Amino acid sequence: MASFAVVFSHFAILLLSVLPLGSSLSLDYYEKTCPGVDFIVNKAVRSAAYKDKTVPAGLLRMHFHDCFIRVFSLEFSTRLNFFVFDKTNLVLFAWVKGCDASVLLNSVGNNKAEKDGPPNLSLHSFFVIDNAKKELESYCPGVVSCADIVALAARDAVVLSGGPTWDVPKGRKDGRISKASETIQLPSPRFNISQLQQSFSQRGLSLDDLVALSGAHTLGFAHCSSFEGRIRNFCPASNVDPEMNPSFAASLRNTCPVNNKAKSAGAYMDTSSTTFDNNYYRLILQKKALFSSDQALLNFPKTKNLVYKFASSKEAFNRAFVNSMIKMSSITGGQEIRKNCRAVN
Repeated sequence: MASFAVVFSHFAILLLSVLPLGSSLSLDYYEKTCPGVDFIVNKAVRSAAYKDKTVPAGLLRMHFHDCFIRVFSLEFSTRLNFFVFDKTNLVLFAWVKGCDASVLLNSVGNNKAEKDGPPNLSLHSFFVIDNAKKELESYCPGVVSCADIVALAARDAVVLSGGPTWDVPKGRKDGRISKASETIQLPSPRFNISQLQQSFSQRGLSLDDLVALSGAHTLGFAHCSSFEGRIRNFCPASNVDPEMNPSFAASLRNTCPVNNKAKSAGAYMDTSSTTFDNNYYRLILQKKALFSSDQALLNFPKTKNLVYKFASSKEAFNRAFVNSMIKMSSITGGQEIRKNCRAVN
C-alpha cells in the first residue's frame, strides 16, 4: 500500500502538470454545427431581463458558482472517465470540473446537488438556461452544451447591463457530478485577502484576476446573513467592523434589524446595482463594501493598486474583466452534451 501511495502521488502531480484545461475551446466551435447559438442564447437572456432586471446579476453569479467548484478530482472507480491508471485491480480516474454546468443539475435520490448547497440557495434564473436549451435542441439537437449556454448567458448579462462584450470561446462539455458538499469551495464573503488569493490561485487565477472578477459585485443583491457580522458584535473591542464606514454600517443595521425574520432582507451590492460599471471599486475606497472579502482588496499592495486603478478608469476595469472572464471560463472538464440541463443523459 505504501508503494501504491507513492505511485499515486507522483501520478497525481504528473496529471496536474499536463492536463490541458480548456484546450478544446474555440471561437468558431459551432460555426458549422449550430451557427445561430449566440443569437438564440442572447434572445433568451434579453427576453428574461426585459421582464426582470435581476436576471443579469443572477446569470453572471451562476457562471461564477459553476466554474469555481473543484477543478480537479481523483477517484477510485470501475467506470472509465477522463484518465485511467490501473493498480491492484483498481481503476483510478480523474475529472476536471470547472465550467461544466454542474450547478444546473437537480438533486436526485440521496445525492444533494450543488444548487442545493448553502451558498447556492439564492441562485436564480435557471429558467433562462432552460429556455435557451429548449430552442437550441429544436434548432441543432444534441450539439450545444449547457456549459456553453451558461458562459454565453453570462456574457450577454454583462452587455445588457451596460458592460463590455467579448467573444466567448466554446466547446465545453457538461459534467455528470454535482455535490452540494463541494460548494464549500466557493469563496466566502468573509474571506480575507490570503484566503482569496489561495482560492483563486488553486484555479490558475492571479491577483489581477481576483480584483477584476470581484468587480462582478457591481451587479446584484446580498442578503443580511452575508454581511451581518460586520455591522454588530464584530469583536469585543468594536461593535462594527473598523474597515466599514460607520454611517454605512448604521444604515445597514436599519436594513437588517436584530432577529430579522425576513429572508429576503438585504442590500444592493452597490448604488447602481443593475448597471455594470466601476462604482463597486469606488465604494471599496469609501469603506462601503458589503462583504469583508471586497474590503479586503485594500489589504495587499497589488490588489489595492488595482482597486484604485479600476475606480478611476472604467475602461481599464472593462479590459481586465473581459480577460479574466475568458481565463476563468476556460477551466473545463465535462464529459457529455446534456439533452436536459437539469439531468445527466
